[in-house]
Amino acid sequence: MSDSLRSLVHAATTEDVGSPAVNIAIFAGFVAITLVIVFRASRNNKTAADYYAAGRSFTGPQNGTAIAGDYLSAASFLGICGAIAINGYDGFLYSIGFLVAWLVALLLVAELLRNTGRFTMADVLSFRLKQRPVRMAAALATLTVVFFYLLAQMAGAGGLVALLLGVEGTAAQGAVIAVVGALMILYVLIGGMKGTTWVQIIKAVLLIIGAAVMAVWVLSEYGFNLSDLLQGAIDTAGEGGEALIGPGKQYGATSMSQLNFLSLALALVLGTAGLPHVLMRFYTVPTAKEARRSVVWAIWLIGIFYLITLVLGYGAAALVGPEAIKAAPGGVNSAAPLLAYELGGTILLGLISAIAFATILAVVAGLTITAAASFAHDIYASVIKHGEVKPDGEVRVARITVVVIGILAIIGGIFANGQNVAFLVALAFAVAASANLPTILYSLFWKRFNTSGALWSIYGGLISCIVLITFSPVVSGKVDPVTGASLSMIKNTDIDFHLIPLENPGLISIPLGFLLGIVGTYVSKVKGDPAKYAEMEVRSLTGAGSEKAVVH
Repeated sequence: MSDSLRSLVHAATTEDVGSPAVNIAIFAGFVAITLVIVFRASRNNKTAADYYAAGRSFTGPQNGTAIAGDYLSAASFLGICGAIAINGYDGFLYSIGFLVAWLVALLLVAELLRNTGRFTMADVLSFRLKQRPVRMAAALATLTVVFFYLLAQMAGAGGLVALLLGVEGTAAQGAVIAVVGALMILYVLIGGMKGTTWVQIIKAVLLIIGAAVMAVWVLSEYGFNLSDLLQGAIDTAGEGGEALIGPGKQYGATSMSQLNFLSLALALVLGTAGLPHVLMRFYTVPTAKEARRSVVWAIWLIGIFYLITLVLGYGAAALVGPEAIKAAPGGVNSAAPLLAYELGGTILLGLISAIAFATILAVVAGLTITAAASFAHDIYASVIKHGEVKPDGEVRVARITVVVIGILAIIGGIFANGQNVAFLVALAFAVAASANLPTILYSLFWKRFNTSGALWSIYGGLISCIVLITFSPVVSGKVDPVTGASLSMIKNTDIDFHLIPLENPGLISIPLGFLLGIVGTYVSKVKGDPAKYAEMEVRSLTGAGSEKAVVH
């Protein structure tokens, strides 16, 4: 690590990393370009299908790239790089979990959902069940997952810009989060799904190219020898550095840490199949064949990126150092930008940080359009208006919802600022796996499943997960054993009301969600409609009628 960078991050002063003027100029350039694209895309937003599903006009490769852009969030870039730099092997488990999770989602539910629904996950869940109660439950679960995911992206934005501009203090970083939220609202308000998709495509290409360039650069520093890179990380870490290349640094010390890992793994592997903003992307292609093509593209792009994070994480550990990363403004989430600064100075830092910023904007835009569609299409149009609403009225409500969600995301992001974004995303995965996944699988594959089972599963999984998170160390009581500083969302170390030691509730709430779906189904005497199940089975497997799907 260079002397200038060492003195900067170790002292954790308010001195700027690189040139703030250059950083802001690159940021502004990206925002300007993408806004032009969003404005151009918005000209064709005339119907609900245009606003929610981009008129189903994207090809498989385009949608596959956009899926990668939606899935590779700030957690993937900032959070995982930081986790590997600090915890080595155990940090890389996030990459493995996210990648395996994506494969589970594709094999189990992605194409089946696309063939059955129109715009949202609730279209599928209510296909053969009672419309109003199931849509309301599915929409509430969707909004909860989106909220937790938005917390992670906002926390990543606060940490990133804090590093670039030397911003310290809650008020200043809160202002940064507010700016990100305002841009997010603008993108989605104007561009809808089509504008959001193009931003995601651009961001995915930039992120993978930028990460690949950095990875090659890091390997060149060590003669393209991965073993030498790992040894460099060990040497920089100093005493106990060997723990970076073996399992157990974060999750192997105690039996409770091992249970935390098991809970995290369950949430990551099963959560993706219930993430509404990723599943919604499959409604933007015209045919089932294009949906399959998009799957292939997404797998390749996502797989390549997660392999790259291994090099970037250990590169940050070797060239910057774990202690320097933790001491920097932005903390663990600053590993990738600091590595860029060490490799290429101000310009590379500005470029990589702009890509990270683009990552955050693209993902929050995708999340917001999903939440807006869920509220407007499922709650407003189907529950409140009983399906009797004009498409333009539905889109108008969706745009109002965008503003409300943006404001809530800003407020939540300020409270979550400083948390590791990969860990925050894992909480969203736990909610998705607990509330959404059981109902999705039962709806698609279990003929006996009924409305009662769906409501028990969704509400039971959702409420149990939220309660467990609220009374976990994530919210209160978790402190740094060395400094005594609070590591929970509540920063006051005197406040501690956590009741369970698990940091991720998935180990309890996910099996409970599946169990409640079974119990709820058999408690009710009403059996599922065999004819509707047969229709759903044919449509989900063949795609027949999916392009003209209507809500019954």
